[in-house]
Amino acid sequence: MTTQRAQTKREMPEAEVVRLAELVNFQGGAVVSRTLLKCPTGTVTVFAFDQGQGLSEHTAPFDALVQVLEGSAEITVSGKPLQARTGDVILLPANQPHAVGANTRFKMLLTMIRS
Repeated sequence: MTTQRAQTKREMPEAEVVRLAELVNFQGGAVVSRTLLKCPTGTVTVFAFDQGQGLSEHTAPFDALVQVLEGSAEITVSGKPLQARTGDVILLPANQPHAVGANTRFKMLLTMIRS
């Protein structure tokens, strides 16, 4: 029998203080991501976008929460453009198209809830 802990993949130290924005570095002309936690009920991923980079419009079958760690971006949800900057949070509803475009170098934490 597989336990919940065995099904969980962790890419960050347990029971330690970490600075999220320092877990992923910018790369010129690219989007870089690092999955910090992956389990059957969801994932937590940190992203770094170079200025002008982004993720094209797509949908996901689950709700996701975007937390802006650094910089600013335009996040479009169902055709509605939203300007997000450091400290802001946006809920991306399941099955609604969304896209991300970095206005400046930009870092975000994406928490996907699979339920």
